[in-house]
Amino acid sequence: MAVLPIVTYPEPVLKKEAEPVEVIDDEIRALARDMLETMYNAPGSGLAAPQVGRSCRLIVVDGSRVGEEQQDLVLVNPEILSAEGEILFEEACLSVLDYSAKVKRAAQVTVKGLDLEGQPVEIKAEGFPAVVFQHEIDHLNGILFIDRISALKRDLYRRKLKKILKKKEEQAA
Repeated sequence: MAVLPIVTYPEPVLKKEAEPVEVIDDEIRALARDMLETMYNAPGSGLAAPQVGRSCRLIVVDGSRVGEEQQDLVLVNPEILSAEGEILFEEACLSVLDYSAKVKRAAQVTVKGLDLEGQPVEIKAEGFPAVVFQHEIDHLNGILFIDRISALKRDLYRRKLKKILKKKEEQAA
């Protein structure tokens, strides 16, 4: 297993709809293992393949609750079957540097996809896990959580990001 580099906004792969996984082979299984390692190392609660520069419909999620042993969930070609209720949740993202914001999401979701053996999986989630699934599936559709906030807040973030990147360039020089 390897920790992969996480790409950050405004990398083009993050704004592109990811390609469906046609074959679940050893390469996809290795990518899923590396993504889990990367997610836990970051640390994060979920990770989508575009966040590690791969345009394929693969997500990994830690399905455990606080204080529980980690529960690795891997979904290939995931889709949201149903969504109910509403929750306002403070979100952040490993691909969006130094920013968090409240985002309106469904409070409960049912998600379907395939496991790494190609078997169908259906997961019902509510609260924080539901938010994580929606956030990661958004990544597969080229949507970042900052696309779900007001234009004013998004513009403020872009300005902040320019300053962060300029400072990094100056430090590197």
